[in-house]
Amino acid sequence: MARMQWANALSTRPSLEAAVNEVVEKATSQLTHEPHLGLVFISSAFTSEYSRLLPLLAQKLSVPVLIGCSGGGIVGTNAQNQTQELEAEPALALTLAYLPDVNVQAFHITLDELPDLDSSPDAWVDFIGVPANPVPKFILFSGTFSTGVNDLLQGLDFAYPGSVTLGGQASGSGGFGSRVALFYNGKMHRDGLVGVALSGNIVVDTIVAQGCRPIGEPLQVTRGDRNIILELNDKVPLAVLRDLVADLSEEEKMLAQNWLFVGVAMDEFKQNLQQGDFLIRSILGVDPSAGAIAIGDVVRPGQRLQFHIRDAQTSAEDLELFLQSYQKEHFGQETPVGALMFSCLGRGEGLYGQPNFDSHLFQRYLHNIPLSGFFCGGEIGPVKGRTFLHAFTSVFGICRQL
Repeated sequence: MARMQWANALSTRPSLEAAVNEVVEKATSQLTHEPHLGLVFISSAFTSEYSRLLPLLAQKLSVPVLIGCSGGGIVGTNAQNQTQELEAEPALALTLAYLPDVNVQAFHITLDELPDLDSSPDAWVDFIGVPANPVPKFILFSGTFSTGVNDLLQGLDFAYPGSVTLGGQASGSGGFGSRVALFYNGKMHRDGLVGVALSGNIVVDTIVAQGCRPIGEPLQVTRGDRNIILELNDKVPLAVLRDLVADLSEEEKMLAQNWLFVGVAMDEFKQNLQQGDFLIRSILGVDPSAGAIAIGDVVRPGQRLQFHIRDAQTSAEDLELFLQSYQKEHFGQETPVGALMFSCLGRGEGLYGQPNFDSHLFQRYLHNIPLSGFFCGGEIGPVKGRTFLHAFTSVFGICRQL
């Protein structure tokens, strides 16, 4: 059986022509077969030159499927086989993959034309244009922020049971609202979503590190309206939160002022909830007069929530715990050939105070695996079998043969 091959090259040259020449030369030299798939990530330092990227690549590279996007930061593997996270500086990363016995199918869709959420699975399959069997693995890059992304992820989970979906929202140097670019074969897009479905002889394992730890005790939503919590344990939510914060240590109080989140329990029946059992959602605002709290998700009575805080140490420990677990669970299985990293613009050096933290931690447990990706405006990945759009998260996709 032919073996899968995965190559990644990173360039920091400030000239786009020079950067394209460098990544194509380095990536193609690592393969002994023609690639089936290309993924390209370009730094927002090249914003004014996004439209030149695909023509330049076409002059040097022939690959049947090529997708990618812009990022406020770029992740790639340099000539010394070291992973770098390059934030706010020129960078271009190119991944090429030789994928024998894998069907590779790319698509571009506009999110305002999605089927209704109560449509049949067939309607979603027809819309995406990817068969449900064999079960695909999706890599997605979306453009400007849209509520349609969440609907799409629900639709994919519904229409493609057992599938894996990961990716991120393209970003620019200014975060939300910045000019972004999506790349789909020979065309550049500013909005919508580009993706690739991989089916056949490939496994994509995921790690989704949300980087938060619970404080206080689990609480039950006793009254809510859309994304607004009106009662927690039959009490005013803001009063419950104030009592909770009053009991925290001084260090935790400081964290709660800046990095307070809500964790939504993913298993309605699990009795003893622990770190990792929650989908982390942002607190969008409070209503001091009513004592209500608005969060970045829909709430319903009966749901269990727990407040969470986040800091660099918690984020590091959270990711390391997942990596240790992955290493233990997959010991003796087929060695991964490549990996992708989609990390929030709010992580990186701004969180840890040092560069390359998440990627180097990943490489400590999964050695010498080409890693590429970008810093996102929102990260796409599964939690407890369902796919979500996250914030302040690092999502890893680890690719290997069956």
